[in-house]
Amino acid sequence: QVRLVESGGGLVQAGGSLRLSCVASGLTVFNHDMAWFRQAPGKEREFVGAISWSRGGTLLADSVKGRFTISRDTAKNTVALQMSSLKPEDTAVYYCAAAWTRRQLSVNSNQYPSWGQGTQVTVSS
Repeated sequence: QVRLVESGGGLVQAGGSLRLSCVASGLTVFNHDMAWFRQAPGKEREFVGAISWSRGGTLLADSVKGRFTISRDTAKNTVALQMSSLKPEDTAVYYCAAAWTRRQLSVNSNQYPSWGQGTQVTVSS
């Protein structure tokens, strides 16, 4: 059974940084793409970033490019989202997701069948 557990969320002031982690179990990580999505109150879930575990390639949403990075730690089965220069509009519940590796990383949440429970990120102005 696939299990994804996020951690690292919290309250931070605008301009600050947070590092989210997602520990994956129950899957062969090298066969999977991992992604981060977020959902703010009253808004649809949106793509933040993704990484191909086998190739290491990454994809980031335009809204976070230059501020967020995504990486993986194979030894720990962990994907991290490093967030810097945070803005109040980054406030959301952040979710980790997993899918079988595709030729191209997907930004579509429907392409990811496995999800974590989410972790809250709140950025104060």
